[in-house]
Order: sequence, then structure tokens, then C-alpha cells
Amino acid sequence: MFFAKYSDRLIELPTYPREDFQKVYDLGKAGFLTCPVCGRPVVLKFRISSPPEFVHKDQSDSEACVNAYMPAEKPFIKKKDQPEYETSGAFRIPKNRSITDSEQPKPSTVWKNPNFPGIITPFAEKKDPLITLFDDITLNQAQAAAVTTNASSTLVLAGAGSGKTRVLTSRAAYLIQEKGANPASIMLITFTVKAAKEMKERMAALYGLSMQQVNQMVTGTFHGIFYRILTHHDRSKWDSTHLLKEWQREQYVKQAGRELKLDETEFPFDQALQQIGLWKNSRLSPAEVKPEDKWEEKAAFLYRKYEEFKEANGQFDFDDMLLQCLLLLENNDQIRESYQNRFQSILIDEFQDINQVQYEIIQLLSAKHQSVFAVGDDDQSIYAFRGSNPAFLLQFTKDFPDAKVIHLASNYRSSHEIVATANKMIAKNRERHKKKMDATFTNGIKPLFFYPYDEEEEATLIVNDLKEKMLNGRKPEEFAILYRTHTGGRAIFERLSESSIPFAVDQETGSFYERKMVRTPLAYLRLAVNPDDGQAMKDLIFALFLKSQVLQDVKALSIINDCTLLEALLHVQDIKPFQQKKIRDILPYFKQISKMAPLDALSLIEKKMGLADAIKKRGNEGNKMEKGSDDLQDLKVAAKKFGTIAELIEHADHMTALSADIKRSGRNQSNGVRLMTIHRSKGLEFPYVYVLGAVDGSIPHDFSLESARNGDFTSFEEERRLLYVAMTRAQYELYLSAPQTRRGKKSAPSRFFQAIE
Repeated sequence: MFFAKYSDRLIELPTYPREDFQKVYDLGKAGFLTCPVCGRPVVLKFRISSPPEFVHKDQSDSEACVNAYMPAEKPFIKKKDQPEYETSGAFRIPKNRSITDSEQPKPSTVWKNPNFPGIITPFAEKKDPLITLFDDITLNQAQAAAVTTNASSTLVLAGAGSGKTRVLTSRAAYLIQEKGANPASIMLITFTVKAAKEMKERMAALYGLSMQQVNQMVTGTFHGIFYRILTHHDRSKWDSTHLLKEWQREQYVKQAGRELKLDETEFPFDQALQQIGLWKNSRLSPAEVKPEDKWEEKAAFLYRKYEEFKEANGQFDFDDMLLQCLLLLENNDQIRESYQNRFQSILIDEFQDINQVQYEIIQLLSAKHQSVFAVGDDDQSIYAFRGSNPAFLLQFTKDFPDAKVIHLASNYRSSHEIVATANKMIAKNRERHKKKMDATFTNGIKPLFFYPYDEEEEATLIVNDLKEKMLNGRKPEEFAILYRTHTGGRAIFERLSESSIPFAVDQETGSFYERKMVRTPLAYLRLAVNPDDGQAMKDLIFALFLKSQVLQDVKALSIINDCTLLEALLHVQDIKPFQQKKIRDILPYFKQISKMAPLDALSLIEKKMGLADAIKKRGNEGNKMEKGSDDLQDLKVAAKKFGTIAELIEHADHMTALSADIKRSGRNQSNGVRLMTIHRSKGLEFPYVYVLGAVDGSIPHDFSLESARNGDFTSFEEERRLLYVAMTRAQYELYLSAPQTRRGKKSAPSRFFQAIE
């Protein structure tokens, strides 16, 4: 059915504004839609796999109801004129009106059916005989060749799902069991403590090694191993009590920031610390940093002062564990030679994620035996912001001339359809080892591209698809939903929160509504509803470029003049005349916006009440990935579904409380549908994966597109690798979402899809 009745009006899907389908869906869920024939409740059936249509809520569509209102021979289009709107409770929907023969409908966003635009070559089962080695360990030919190689150094290009952990642990066991290597002469480096623990357990359980042998190996992360070296040679200096805690690191950069008169509530000190870490891991001292812009100039000053404070107090941070170990090995011949003699074999996991300092340490330690067994995949290098660089993997054979390169080409994780699609996409990168993965099975299910109208509809379609699959026996923990940045998961987080589907979120940051440039526009709305909201007044003062102490003046003036906090702004004296004028100009708007729909109110706040200036001067500083203007657009998308400001505020408060509860209770570790950034998903696998926001501007991100236009394709190629990582997390089914609008503006499917077509 393509028709439904709302109150006394007829909703006709083929001619209804495409951007309002989500509202119609919500009306049906709320019980406001009925069948125009029988009068029973209907809902909008909103699915990824088929065009939307109305169905009876009890799922008993009669032939009479369906045939009475057959769909018109019209596309899903928007009428020529902008529709008039009608508000009913929380819903604000357009009024339908007839189209005369003389009117030519203006094409707009249309419903686009899901599809797979590419051609996949037929699956050909690979003849890959298995080889049994010591202790009945079974490997394929490439894996066995890597494990048993006699080459001094080896680079194992281990693609997604190719069994790299099995190869690494088998290699270590092979050296001990078959080559008689002393376990203490082997160093096995991983990138997480968890991975190191799992590898040791596997070697003890599967390869016939005793726990004594396993524990004799030097196993752990880069930081863990090299910190042990430092403490061994100078325990007092490197005692853990001297390790800076996170709050102390922040304290030092904020102390330095005061010398530049940086406002602690405004300047992104967390990003400055990240930038300092990047410089240190790239082996750039404060004197060697060459800032590229004004923000980096400030960060460079903080870096210099941070190092001075740290040194004066005899303290160190995590990055020093690597950098100072490198300096120790470089400057002390005796210590360097002792470790070079001891470590006859160095095995490294996730080699594509290595940084400058780590690579130089490995070169020093392996200088005598040249026995490095590096396992990695340059197609999965996605941590440039931490200093990682796939160039070290690409130049491995130059730095280790006798090295042998072995490619693990069999993917045991994903179906042929997923692997073949990912292969075509990543092959467009220029700076990579030429290779392709071969799947070991097929299920005939191609990756599906789908095209929701916006982020809200994207979340609705996915949740409905999850419900459908779970009704057919799938379990919540079989699904993962991946997004580019934390803000990209806002809508799906909210939609799942409203459903009965259990979910777990890998959350490093707080609620979307706690972000500075989301709280700021919300402050205007909160004060429009409650002029005595103290926290909102604090955020408004930030937006008006007033000093933080003005808040105390406002509170005092409110009491003295017996008025609201908002009205007390008019009585503030110790500010500049242009600021007083600004306050007088914007205050009358608060009464006006209190009666407006949230989306309209936000637009007015942005254009006439100073929010645009606040975003321009304060919201975009220091963050290339997520800007204040982006936050505002995300908030506008969220605001669309609310009829009143009070409802939006209540929703924001509820989501903030829920986010805090999840963090506090540890629910982020529980079973359920997994929500996480693509970066956090690396190394994991799930039967079913949805990738959100696969459009230009998100993947690839705007900053990488800008760099590519200027001739630098480094970040652009990393963005392609990021999408490759997301795609290869899926085992059986992969869904790629390309919303037709993003942050309120028309968007285009990711240009990376062009390689697949």
C-alpha cells in the first residue's frame, strides 16, 4: 500500500516529500496512521532491501485495501513548491496538496533501491594443500613457508583473515622446538597486552611448550618491553612513581597555556597532547618542530614547556619509554651490544603500525643477527595520527637486503563476495605492495550498498534490518556497526537506545550532547525555556566571548536586580561597548525562539544570535577531523524530529545520562550489537557488518580530499585503507550506507566505490 490516512488527510507516498519519510514512519509507530479503506492502524514498512510501503500494523493486509489504492505512475518526488507544514504534538509534517496538469514536479531526492553496482568474478576454489608440521600443527603452504623459512629476515604480508597470529606463534614455537633456539633469545612484540597474553597461552596450549619456556621469551608491547630495558639499567630514574598520570600531563600543558593566555575552557589541550605525542613518536624534539599553522605554533610552545616541566620534576610519559630507550641504545655501546648479542630472533606483529622511534629501535637491536620476522599488511595501516607509517613496511627489503617476502593470500574470514569487492577497491592505492586476497568460501551474498535520506533514516533502516534478522535467529553479538568518528554513531546509538535490542558501545568520549560546540547552541535553547539555567549561562558566556568570571557577576546582578540570569546580562558593566550592544541585540530573540521548532530556532541562533561567530573563532580550532560547524549540522539533523525545544532538551539530557550510565556500569563490555569506530574495529571480525556514512566528506574525509587536491595523496590513501579495514571485518554479509544527505547537505557516495563499479 502506498497510501495512509493521518487525521483527515491522505498521505500519498509516491508524491510525498522524500525528506519527511522518517516523520511518517514515526507517525505510524505512534499509532497516528490508519488505512483509508478499513480504518485499521497502519505503519510504514521501512527496510534496507525494498522501497517503503504502508502495511497494516497487525500484518494482515487484505486484497481490498491494497487494490483500492494502487500506487500512481509517479516517482517518489518532491512537489514543485515547498510544502506547507502542520504541527501535531511532536510531529511537524507537510500538508499534501493536489498537482494540476499544468504543474511540472521539480525532481528532488528520490528513494534509491539498494544495489551492488560492481561485477564479481565467479568463485574458484583455491587448491591450497595443507602441511602438517611439528606437534600436528597444520598450515597452508604459504603459512608453512613463513614458519619454516631459513631467511635471515622475513616480511610476511598477512592480509585480513589470513591467520597471522597462527603464523607468529608457530614461528616462535618452531624456532624453539625444531631449531633449538633458546627461548630467552626470542623477542615477540605485539601492539596490545591482550594479544601478547593470548599468544603466550596459545603457544603453551597447542605447541607442546612448557610455561617455563614460554615465559623465558621476551613477550609484550613495544612500551612494555622497552620500559623493562630502561628500568633494568636505572631503576630509580624509571620507577613507575615518576610516570606522569593523565591529569598531570593536562596540568603541565595548561600551565604552559597560561603563559600564552589560552583559556582553559576554550583551547583543545587534549589535541595538543596528541600532537605532542605525534612529534615525539616521529623523533622530533621541540627545537626541530616546524609548525604549519598558528595552532601548531601554540602546540609547539606547549611541547617545549611540557618537556621542561617534566624534566625539572624528574618525570616521564609513555612516549619517553620508547624515545629514551632508543637514546640509551644509541649512546651506550656496551648496553647496545649486549642486547644485540642476546636477541637472535625478533618477531613483530602488526608491523604496518610501527612508528619512527620503534623502527629505529628494531634496526639497532637486530643489527648483528639481522633476524627480524615482521608480520603486517600495508593495506591496513590506519594510525598515521599516532605516527604510524606504512613506509617502514614498504622499505623493509631495502633496510634488510637479504629479507624474504612471503604473502599470505588466503582469507579464511570473509566470503568471496566481500574479499573480491575489497580487493578491487584497495587496488587503486599507489603506495602498496601489489597483491590480492583469495577467499576460501562463497555464500553468494554480495555486499549491499543502500542509500538512506540522512543519518536519522540510516539508523532507522539498520535497526529495522537488525530486528528482521534477529527474528530469523541471528544473535545481537553477531552484528557490528562501524562509523568514521564518534559523532558518526550518534543516530544509531539513539535509535538502539529506543529499541529493545541489546547493544555495546566502545566509547572513548562522552555523549554527543556534551561536546562543546553542541552544548553551546543548546545553551541558547535552554535559556529560551529557562532563563535561570546556570550551566547554560556559562556556555552562553563562552559563545559571547566574555570572560568566565562574568558568570559570577551575572549571578550577583540577578539577585540585586531581582531578575533572571538572562536579563542580568543587560546589567553587566565591566565589558566592552560592542559586547553590551551584542547582548542588547540578541536578548529579544530568546522569547521568539522559545516558541519555534528546534530546527528553525537553531538556524536563527546561528545567523542572528552570534553562534556562527563562536563556531568560526572557537569551534574549529585545532581539530582537522571534527569541527564545531560539523557539530552544529549534526545537531540540526537530530533536531528535525522534535516539535518543541523542550522535547529536544529532554532528549539531549536523556542521551547524556544514558551515555554516562553505560560508561559507569561497564556496559561497553557487555554482549550485544557492537557500535564502534572503524579504528577500534581493527583486528576484530563479525558475521554481519554495517558501515555508516560511506560518502565523500566522511570516507574519504574532507581534509584528505583537500590534501589530494594539493597533490598530497598520503592521507587520501589512508582513508581508502580505512574503508578496506571496515569492509574486511565482515565474515558473511556487508552493508555499506551512503546517505543522500549528510549534515543537512546533499552528499555523494564515496568515490572509493568507483573502483568497484
